[in-house]
Amino acid sequence: MTDADERAPVAERAAVAERAARAGGRVAHDRFRSDIAVESKGEGDVVTEADRAAQRTVIESIRESFPADAVVGEEGDEAKAVPDEGAAWVIDPIDGTHNYVRDIRVWGTAVAAVVDGEPVAACTVCPALGDVYTADGDGAYRNGDPIAVSDVDDPLRATVDPTLWWGFDVRDEYANACAAIVRRFGDMRRFGAAQVTLPTVAAGGLEGTISNLRANPWDSVGGVFTVRQAGGRVTDLEGNRWRHDSTGLVASNGALHDEVLAAAREIEELD
Repeated sequence: MTDADERAPVAERAAVAERAARAGGRVAHDRFRSDIAVESKGEGDVVTEADRAAQRTVIESIRESFPADAVVGEEGDEAKAVPDEGAAWVIDPIDGTHNYVRDIRVWGTAVAAVVDGEPVAACTVCPALGDVYTADGDGAYRNGDPIAVSDVDDPLRATVDPTLWWGFDVRDEYANACAAIVRRFGDMRRFGAAQVTLPTVAAGGLEGTISNLRANPWDSVGGVFTVRQAGGRVTDLEGNRWRHDSTGLVASNGALHDEVLAAAREIEELD
């Protein structure tokens, strides 16, 4: 990679992220609600040829502009960790594959541009919902219109999502996450796709989302950046600024972050 590649303007990276996510999203949407074979990658994890085809398309689109950048992707042989130095792209071709294979429209194709370990641009395309979330150096947007986190500051008016997937060996933690939410907040949603959940926080549809787990970068980096650019706050379980290698993911509208963080900390403490 050249120094010029790393210094490419954020606006250029944002445009490429959106172009690539839209291209991958079209591939995935063309196969949605079709008779597509579903394979297991392990406990509770599934994949389809649509995931692989969409990722190939996303990478091809990125390579047109940034042929030497590192790529971090969920499928195949791509890197699985975000480098702390240099430029990289973080890809989830279909976040919410469980929804996808059950013909539920809540899924998205997510692409984030990262420089020296920090996201600088992101796009999540949700073709079946008709929404495109983008974030750049100036803000966050849905379908081109600026978005902002909600201003709700009363927990009893708030809705929070328990995000990521708890394995069968820690289902008590999944139950605790739900219990912590329903005890503290007005309502709960679970979308089953972190890269849709996080932009929904950014757009004010949720006041927060919590997990005690370490998120895969493709499930989180772009959405976290979108929340921050919309005025929200994202931390780990200790309340420190979230990074791609953090344990726990706590995103909120900011006004309720202490309450959302307290709920996340209860996940491993509730009886």
